[in-house]
Amino acid sequence: MTTDIEMLDEKLALIQWISTVDDFSVIERIKKIREEETEDWWNSISVEEKESIEKGIIDADNGNVVQHSEVRKLYEKWL
Repeated sequence: MTTDIEMLDEKLALIQWISTVDDFSVIERIKKIREEETEDWWNSISVEEKESIEKGIIDADNGNVVQHSEVRKLYEKWL
């Protein structure tokens, strides 16, 4: 598990390294990673997946759910 201080140290090391990079292709790859991280996953899933999620939300809103404990009982031999 990474602590906040370790995370900050890694970020600062990356910032320092990036400031010395002279290869524009490296900068472009870093930018691509950033764009992928900020892209909304909803825009990258299929219509079928969206419909399934929306159906699940409607079911949950209507109280058509199964309690976690009941699901665990059903599938406990595989857990």
